[in-house]
Amino acid sequence: MERPTEKASRKPRADSLRNRERLLDAAREVFSAGGPEASLEAVARTAGVGIGTLYRHFPTRESLFRAVYRREVDQLVDLAARLPDEAAPVDALRLWLRANIGMIATKKGMLVALAPAPGSATDLFADSSARLVRAVGELMQRASAAGLIRDDIAPEDLMRALIGMCYTRDQPDWQETVVRLLDIFVDGLRRRPDA
Repeated sequence: MERPTEKASRKPRADSLRNRERLLDAAREVFSAGGPEASLEAVARTAGVGIGTLYRHFPTRESLFRAVYRREVDQLVDLAARLPDEAAPVDALRLWLRANIGMIATKKGMLVALAPAPGSATDLFADSSARLVRAVGELMQRASAAGLIRDDIAPEDLMRALIGMCYTRDQPDWQETVVRLLDIFVDGLRRRPDA
């Protein structure tokens, strides 16, 4: 017979970890597409698992919401750390902001489909917001130090502008529209030699 302490200290099985990752990937895909098809059943189906497997990993809608949102923020923070080695300063900023559009699309879809209780994710949103503002601030600082963008905009203001662009668009192709507006916005941040 297995003692409780042995069971508690055991690592999750490899197939269980794979299923969890597949569910998180599927949730991102399903919820970023949004619409009436965005459901827990669609997430399980897209992941290629049964609904019971989904509930074993995420016993409540809110636990799935938190896991997906936290993962998206972690990926954006990691991306911000990698981009300085992979792209020029303004390109890195643009790429990072574009990646945020996908995260916001997923969040919009989850808010509709999973409807977490009002105020239940306040701590998650506050922590995530602080992490994202720090990440974009570092990318902005790099571009500003290189003399490529203006230095009179705060990271919080840049994030507010991006979120505003995303949340005022609800037509099916809203992400394409926001990418175009974002490119115009980033071009407007550039320092002009004659300014």
